[in-house]
Amino acid sequence: MITISWIIERLLVKPTEGTLTDVVITADWRCNGSQESFSGTCYGSCSFFPPTDSFTPYEDLTEAQVLGWCYSNGVNQSAIEANVTQQINDQINPPIIAPPLPWAAQPSSPPVMIVPPMLPQVEPVLVAEEPVVSDTAA
Repeated sequence: MITISWIIERLLVKPTEGTLTDVVITADWRCNGSQESFSGTCYGSCSFFPPTDSFTPYEDLTEAQVLGWCYSNGVNQSAIEANVTQQINDQINPPIIAPPLPWAAQPSSPPVMIVPPMLPQVEPVLVAEEPVVSDTAA
């Protein structure tokens, strides 16, 4: 069974907004999933308008309250949990594999698993690629 958990990793705060102090304007969230040795994750940020009616002082906020704000301001909880679940399921049962070439296969060589790219995340993630290093002369 896949276990899903949500966390707020960081809050960005305006020190003053009108008569209010420490007003949360952005929450950075993460949704993690795991099953045995498999895991998946999705993360993003959610911005908020300044409060117009009720206000909770910063020191009284709870993680559940801020997650609720995220869900009501465009973070699609069910879609993100489905994405994380699919990441894990694709690791357990890869939809695409690359078995050894039939003419070069060794009887004991297992197929190489290839997991397709993850579904789009809320925020694009840039990853710096490492240069390819070869022991052979060019």
